[in-house]
Amino acid sequence: MDRIKIVSALIICMFAALALGLFNHIVLRGRAYRALSKKNSIRLISQAGSRGNILGRSGEIIAGSRLSYDVLLLPQDAGLETPALKELAAVLGIDFQILQRYYVNGYIAPSIPVVIAKNIDVKKAIAVAELKSEFLSILVRATPLRHYPYGKLAAHVLGYVNEIDRWRLTKLEDYGYKTKDIVGFGGVEEKYDYYLRQEEGGLSVEVDHRGKLVRTLGFRQPVNGKDLQLTLDLQLQKITEEKLYGRKGAVIIMHPGSGEILAMASSPDFNPALFVNKDSAAIREIIEDTDSVLTNRAISSAYPPGSIFKVIVAAAALELKKINLSRAFVCAGKVFIGRQEFRCWSIHGRQNLVKAIAHSCNIFFYGTGLLLGGQPIHDYALKFGLSRNTAFELPYEEPGFIPSPLWKRLNRFGRWYPGDTANMSIGQGEILATPLQMSRMIAVFANQGFLVNPYIVKSVAGNELNVNHKKAQSLSLNKDTISYIRRGLRDAVLDPNGTANILSTLKVNVAGKTGTAQAPPGAAHAWFVGFFPFNQPRYVICVFLERGAGGSAAAAVAKQIIDGMQSGGLV
Repeated sequence: MDRIKIVSALIICMFAALALGLFNHIVLRGRAYRALSKKNSIRLISQAGSRGNILGRSGEIIAGSRLSYDVLLLPQDAGLETPALKELAAVLGIDFQILQRYYVNGYIAPSIPVVIAKNIDVKKAIAVAELKSEFLSILVRATPLRHYPYGKLAAHVLGYVNEIDRWRLTKLEDYGYKTKDIVGFGGVEEKYDYYLRQEEGGLSVEVDHRGKLVRTLGFRQPVNGKDLQLTLDLQLQKITEEKLYGRKGAVIIMHPGSGEILAMASSPDFNPALFVNKDSAAIREIIEDTDSVLTNRAISSAYPPGSIFKVIVAAAALELKKINLSRAFVCAGKVFIGRQEFRCWSIHGRQNLVKAIAHSCNIFFYGTGLLLGGQPIHDYALKFGLSRNTAFELPYEEPGFIPSPLWKRLNRFGRWYPGDTANMSIGQGEILATPLQMSRMIAVFANQGFLVNPYIVKSVAGNELNVNHKKAQSLSLNKDTISYIRRGLRDAVLDPNGTANILSTLKVNVAGKTGTAQAPPGAAHAWFVGFFPFNQPRYVICVFLERGAGGSAAAAVAKQIIDGMQSGGLV
């Protein structure tokens, strides 16, 4: 009897436990399970929108979209895929066995279409679409792909697009980015990806517990990305890239008053379409190239500026009243500072400030630099925007570097010697600057004393969002300081012995400064910075040639570019 009671009690307990479990699943957790069931029964067959266009200053599309047609097969009924694949093989001109292998390898679930052919032409896409009357499982999907109507033009400014990598996904996952998303790498494609990227839409369908399509629930329209308009003048960009072709370096042309970048070229360049077309061999060649093809040398590489830095030393000396226009130094080709010999590239004789700028006389600037000292030169270099980013819109901008006596004491544990000041006064030693920084520096003398903030993005989404640009900052330079340095820059062109005399034959009046920056163990870097027309400047130009051997080479490229501008009616 006791045994029967024990068994009965156990049975009652078991049924009670089952009842409690059912109550928990049906009543307490029923809502959660219903939501989960609903999610499992609904699938989204995605349809991508178009990435936003990137436009030139006159509205030309530099980076747009083209439609790529893909063929998909919806695996619904077992056995019916074979006739469909045979028909597709005939229309596409692809072997049936190959399509069948694509289908088998791409199969995931009955409700998920399998891509069996990508990027077919529009005629074949129409022929495939006609098969839908016989085979409902055949789908043709139009996918927008990045398209570059001007080929490689402005590649470093644009950047390129590719599948998101793990590093970016880790940073951007919280902002809605997911695996296999197409995102920007470098240039405005990366910096403004949030605006340019599209939102997916597509068909919402219901499937049964086996994943088989039951019915179509609706369609959500994909949303295109926002358009981005740049300040680039495409005619000027073409001229600039043509004249730089075959050389390593960078060219920037900027409006001296506003800071608008009218042209920005970096060489060697690349074709961003390679990343769209998934040309693995060409992409690997670019990435492994020792010339750093993907690097934008205009902003992402810093170099010793050489003699173009002398205008900052001149401005500091005039402002601090260490020299005036009558102060002169005699150039005999060399001078001793302590026990060390410092040389000039020529023998110039008696030089005042204007002549020293025109002739790029090292002896004058050694003497002027020693009158100033290292710290004031450092401070004025910072005042002209060096050793910090310009807050330019493109990513990976280098800040450059300007040394100082304090820096040397703290980081090199050594004294700052007169020889350090002498080197610094001609733009050598530890000084590093980017072509964009030096464009900004020379613009001060074109616009009568204002440090502009360079920019390249004119607007985003038209009137929806206007990009705010900071106003130029007055450096509060004395009018005589600007006038004297401008005279020296103009004489560098006009004087038969001026370092930029090659530009004197141009119809437009140009002022500027060449620079030859020693960078052992290789050849020297070549610089030219200037502006034109002289009396009412509309353009600032900076030409940098990596291992270009001498400033005259950079001035020659500048002449070719300005010649091209004259022929094109731009100046």
